[in-house]
Amino acid sequence: MHKKYLYFMAAAHICNDINSGALPAILPFFVMYYGMDYTSIAGLMFASAFLSSFIQPLFGYLADKSSKQWFMGFGVLVTGGCLSITGFLSDYWAIFIAVTFMGIGSSIFHPEAARMVNFISGKQRGAGMSIFSVGGNGGFGLGPLVAVALITTFGMKGTAFFGVLALIMGSLLFVFIPRIKRSAEADMVAERQAAIEAGKVVKPRAEAVNDWHGFSRLTLVIIFRSIVFCGISSFLPLYCIQVLGASNAVGSTTLSVLSIAGIFTTLIGGRLADRWGYVKVLKYGCLLLVPFLGIAVFAQSVWAVYAMLIPMSFAMHGPYSSFVVLGQSYLAKSIGFASGVTLGLSFSVGGIVVPSMGWYADLHGIASVMTVIVIVSVCCAFCCFLLPEPKTR
Repeated sequence: MHKKYLYFMAAAHICNDINSGALPAILPFFVMYYGMDYTSIAGLMFASAFLSSFIQPLFGYLADKSSKQWFMGFGVLVTGGCLSITGFLSDYWAIFIAVTFMGIGSSIFHPEAARMVNFISGKQRGAGMSIFSVGGNGGFGLGPLVAVALITTFGMKGTAFFGVLALIMGSLLFVFIPRIKRSAEADMVAERQAAIEAGKVVKPRAEAVNDWHGFSRLTLVIIFRSIVFCGISSFLPLYCIQVLGASNAVGSTTLSVLSIAGIFTTLIGGRLADRWGYVKVLKYGCLLLVPFLGIAVFAQSVWAVYAMLIPMSFAMHGPYSSFVVLGQSYLAKSIGFASGVTLGLSFSVGGIVVPSMGWYADLHGIASVMTVIVIVSVCCAFCCFLLPEPKTR
């Protein structure tokens, strides 16, 4: 495993996903400065997620046809550049188009980046993907803090920072990615040659095969997991405030605890996956989420919620690298496409479903929608036990 290369890829992931993390924090400023209504704001969130979720597998498919290393640098440039110009626009539809292309830029970056991480991780693909994933988590976490600080200080034109950051990281990716690939290939050849000279038996590399049946089952798991993840992020603070009587600060802090713990639990989950197997970690992670979430929802105590936050974080974030690597293993001949589907669906599907859950909450209350989220987590755990082990020849 080439750790220095993985850290560079994690840094690139931060610079890409910081834009998606910043967008929700910028939306209230659109209301303040441009007078947008809530329907318009919801439209911008929809624009950032909906189209990208369908385009991301396409870019993964193109990356599989022939290596498109420039996708990474270009994707970061488009993502940051498009978010940066929203601070210089006042027309709603111009901002809508810019946000849409921001989502497309993120779709360009992720599949090729995930392919590269798979390549440079060696046999420790779970640990490698977890390092890469922590970069994404860090970007989502830093985005709101950076956006609010910049716009509060410089006004809407403070969004220019995201364009400058994208220009720097995009340029670095254009320069260093070809060198990283050549260096990793040379190291693999040297390691194999050294083993031959030492008289060790070098096993032939397994032939890549595509298991579409296994991948389709994994897709169901990812869809259910995405709904649970986005549902918890959207409604758990409101549940604590409106049902359990917690203050706004106490309710909102639940997400901070989940996110911060997620940095560490993602790394732990990746290492466990390399040791125990990707299917096993995904199964037991999703299975454990059911009782942890059930206690948080049905115990009717904010203390119970807080007691379950770290276990829930482990159950949600720990298997993250497992389902990405597992998707690449099921579609070993189409790693880019697999990465596009797994990474695209893991965030976007839940974002598309959450508005309907909000409608359900308006009709039946926050407590009812939290019960629905528990039921969806049961479906997710059940589908995990239908996953086969990856095939090789």
